[in-house]
Amino acid sequence: MAGFGEPGIDTVDAAGLTVGVVAARWHGELTDHMLERAVAAADACGARSVVARVAGSVELPVVAQALARRYDVVVALGVVVRGATAHFDYVCRSVTDGLTRVALDEGKPVGHGVLTVNTIEQARDRAGLPGSAEDKGWATTVAVLDAALAVRGLARTTQRVGFDA
Repeated sequence: MAGFGEPGIDTVDAAGLTVGVVAARWHGELTDHMLERAVAAADACGARSVVARVAGSVELPVVAQALARRYDVVVALGVVVRGATAHFDYVCRSVTDGLTRVALDEGKPVGHGVLTVNTIEQARDRAGLPGSAEDKGWATTVAVLDAALAVRGLARTTQRVGFDA
């Protein structure tokens, strides 16, 4: 946990936007709560949410892509805890690369709310539980809605920018 540098955006006015939220079932005690917090954040921002569940974090990108094709933004939630093998590295890279690809291919903001941690205690401290230092379900949702508003604002800009301006 960085513990510093967070932008401090609690809510944004995202009325009219729809958030597709996909959450893994692995570490359900944590992902269930993160999902609740993501939906609560969408509600607080005036956005509608649609929820999908998948078995694990590796399955997040393909469902995130399906959601991105239908909705304004996507939030992907999961927990990956380092074990004794290299599997952790493969899963984390696959999920991160996959979610980034979805965002770029679909041209939609995709929030990476997958906790990649060394211990389950680190995950609990980021999952938005009572006493947690961070609330990644909420923060990821607000961040992705903020990004959608930025993209929308750029689309409305008539001022020329770049080298040809």
